[in-house]
Amino acid sequence: MSETPVKQQSTAAFYGQAVASFAVAIVATAIGIFNLEADAWVRAFLGIAVLYLVTSAFTLAKIIRDRQEAGQIVSRVDQARVEQLLAAHDPFQKL
Repeated sequence: MSETPVKQQSTAAFYGQAVASFAVAIVATAIGIFNLEADAWVRAFLGIAVLYLVTSAFTLAKIIRDRQEAGQIVSRVDQARVEQLLAAHDPFQKL
């Protein structure tokens, strides 16, 4: 049979860097919108647009991850079926 692949996990440093990068980007964007020389409704519109962009990016990332995980499950089931057929096959068996 085949070996079970090791589940890949992010390191704590990578996770921390990703969270910090996200926080810096959101804060910098918020400061930029707040300091923008425009009417309040324009700044509010830009703020809502940024929030919509962030939520849609999270949704897209989740959908991509779910599709990849589903593909891995189907691949493992297919691989198990092939291994079962190969284990049951005896090329020296006389018919």
